[in-house]
Amino acid sequence: MRTLEQRLAANLRQRRGDATQREFARRLGVSVATVNRLEKGFQNVSLSTLATICARLKCDIGEIFDSP
Repeated sequence: MRTLEQRLAANLRQRRGDATQREFARRLGVSVATVNRLEKGFQNVSLSTLATICARLKCDIGEIFDSP
């Protein structure tokens, strides 16, 4: 079973698709470094940041923790 960090990382990489991390970070309203660390599962994320990411992706918070 994947950890929450691994599921978040996999979902973000999948949702980014062919976009660069820079493009995706701009879309999410976070830094490129944050996207990079989140996609590697190296960063804890605040509820505020998760809320921003979900709003920008137009998804529910549970959706970004589902297995992709």
